[in-house]
Amino acid sequence: MHIGCLFGTFDPPHAGHVAIAEHMLRTRSLDEVWLVVTPQNPFKVDQQLSPDNHRLAMVRLAVQGHAGLVASGFELDLPRPSYTVQSLRFMRRRWPAHTFELIIGSDNLAVFHKWKDAEEILEHHGLLVYPREGVRDHLASSIYQGHPGVRLVADAPLQPYSSTSLRADIKAWKPVDGRLAPAVLSYIRQHQLYER
Repeated sequence: MHIGCLFGTFDPPHAGHVAIAEHMLRTRSLDEVWLVVTPQNPFKVDQQLSPDNHRLAMVRLAVQGHAGLVASGFELDLPRPSYTVQSLRFMRRRWPAHTFELIIGSDNLAVFHKWKDAEEILEHHGLLVYPREGVRDHLASSIYQGHPGVRLVADAPLQPYSSTSLRADIKAWKPVDGRLAPAVLSYIRQHQLYER
């Protein structure tokens, strides 16, 4: 199978994540898109994350009813710190019949040269890049613009949502309609996430 991989902390998973995943599934000839729940990002060690089990449970709820979208928690069981290149090595060994492409935002493309073993990633996997605010600057600052393994998916929806602002609004009991699946919000309230 040809699988797109959207890695993220998903704290919480929001409508923007699902919209990007569905767009890639529909337009890039992918069989599935995996939303891969990641442990602490080595670039964001000061970020406080909700427990792994809660983030994975929320992603499972977020993709319910979305055929072709899959919640994956395999990376949570790998050694830490977690680097994408190591996860992709594991994936190639564990699922040798599949091909995997990474789905990343243009902001991540701008710093992709700082990722551990970025060249190895591009040797084995393509990048599907969706636009983020400031996309022109991101592309201009990327040394990988024009690389044959990097494809800008310019027609992907530009996402105004952020997990950071959602957490703040949830904590303040502000409306989050349209930004969060009702089942995810219900789970958050049930487990009192983001209340501190």
